[in-house]
Amino acid sequence: MSSTGEQNSSALPPEEEQRAQVYALLARLLAQPPGADLLAALASMQGDAGPFGQAVTRLAESARGADARAVEEEFLVLFIGVGGGVLSPYASYYLTGFLHEKPLAELRDDMARLGIARADDVKEPEDHMAALAEMMAGLITGAFGEPADLGEQRRFFDRHVASWAGRFFADLEATPSVSFYKAVGTLGRRFLEVEGQAFDMAA
Repeated sequence: MSSTGEQNSSALPPEEEQRAQVYALLARLLAQPPGADLLAALASMQGDAGPFGQAVTRLAESARGADARAVEEEFLVLFIGVGGGVLSPYASYYLTGFLHEKPLAELRDDMARLGIARADDVKEPEDHMAALAEMMAGLITGAFGEPADLGEQRRFFDRHVASWAGRFFADLEATPSVSFYKAVGTLGRRFLEVEGQAFDMAA
């Protein structure tokens, strides 16, 4: 994604920076497989005793035991495949059963309103989970202008993420024959639960 503004997260409260970092990490892991350097960085993470913290710890453990080439193969099987991957990480597909449907059109309307533009080199539809996570990170940090307030963040989250992404991450978590990306699924599912609860408490 590209934007009409520059990202400036330096003035954000620490908890907002952390939220943005998790969204950015999910975006990165769902857009392309992690290389050895990122796997090494993930392996050093430590989570707390809560459900999301446990998911962080599980991801770190999975990264420690992972080989970059094997993780790349997982990614290809999951999302690329011959004639399509095991999972289709698009809002339109999860909400309608088809790609390029109404959820994508609604997302594009909101993107235009918020000053979010698809980068020229991006070929995937904008309702890919990686792109949506990148957009949420940008709304928090102000990558598309000023940081969005919690009301705007919640509207975007409810409309374009919460309506389907929990099911996607649960499907990723339950996919047979993958190891590292199961932990990514757990992390995403637990993080969305935390986000939903936080938005409810702030309402």
